[in-house]
Amino acid sequence: MSTLIINGRLLLDNNIVDGKDLLIEDNKIAAIGKGLSGDNVIDADGNYVSPGFIDIHIHGSAGFDTMDGTFDAINAISKSIAKRGTTSFLPTTMTEDKNKIKNAIKNVYENKNRVEGAEILGIHMEGPFINPKQKGAQDEKFILKPTIDNFFELGGDYIDIVKLVTIAPEIDGSLELIKFLKEKGIIVSVGHTDSTYDEVVAGFKAGITHATHVFNAMRGFHHREVGTLGAIFDLDISAELIADGIHSVFPAIRTLLKLKGKDNTNLITDAMMAANLSDGVYQLGGQDVYVKSGAARLKSGVLAGSTLTLDKAVKNILTNTDLSLYESVALASYNSAKVIGVQDRKGLIKEGYDADIIIFDDDIDIKKTIVGGKIVYEKK
Repeated sequence: MSTLIINGRLLLDNNIVDGKDLLIEDNKIAAIGKGLSGDNVIDADGNYVSPGFIDIHIHGSAGFDTMDGTFDAINAISKSIAKRGTTSFLPTTMTEDKNKIKNAIKNVYENKNRVEGAEILGIHMEGPFINPKQKGAQDEKFILKPTIDNFFELGGDYIDIVKLVTIAPEIDGSLELIKFLKEKGIIVSVGHTDSTYDEVVAGFKAGITHATHVFNAMRGFHHREVGTLGAIFDLDISAELIADGIHSVFPAIRTLLKLKGKDNTNLITDAMMAANLSDGVYQLGGQDVYVKSGAARLKSGVLAGSTLTLDKAVKNILTNTDLSLYESVALASYNSAKVIGVQDRKGLIKEGYDADIIIFDDDIDIKKTIVGGKIVYEKK
């Protein structure tokens, strides 16, 4: 069965293109052009037809967390974020009891192909190989030494599902682990770190290619020791950003975009279970989180993940920077695909790519979400 999307404004080839239809066959984008025909027709009704968003750093949504370690949890997350335009994601673990981490990784490994919304592309391990000085909302008592043995104890049986690991490169043992992960094809990100410029450079030489929620939980910039942040500005690594105006104000976000460039910056949510829910008291990493006016904090006031969704993040970029709609969407789609090495099949409206497609209006209000050619969400 084939599906034809008509009357859409396609985000195509760095532009917005009218007058072309999009044909889906066998879960792929089969053709883009005029005079096409399909078994089923979707009328985009003048709305935008865009690549789906890719969230490579998300803990939870809709009252569930990756660390719950159940199919129901990751399925609920998958379905709820699809309503916000996310078509694929990396469920993200935390610094918590090692048996809970192992169970969460095993759960994703065993159930990744069963979820009913956004597709699971692998696991992001945010910790436990972090610096307690920059632990953020992670529980210090569960931090582990960054050794190959400790990594194998947590994820070794399911290493094929681990796609991204956040590490503090200044901790003894980190460089050896970074080199090992690189050899295994796992992306290593600098984060939750108090590293100096030189320590990040050492990590970069060992294999770091990315930076976790830039500005947050890292040593800041000083003109005589530019720290972690200065190294991220200076080195050829990609940088992820929580564009909610809470974790980082928009002048900082604009500065990062100017320094890193729009091709090396990507949007993530770092969302916790309160995403897509109202204010209240929730959990993250076994700790109470108080959500007020959309900001999630521990009792101490430390930010504890976000309640952001990627449709909101894209709209925030569009509203608060000079990036175009195409460029703003690319931050949440193609750029994230590049970080984890799936840019050859995801993140673009292009023939031969996975049919992960969203349809939205001028307010980035999601009308339909299509994952692998299948409609998983349709606004009533």
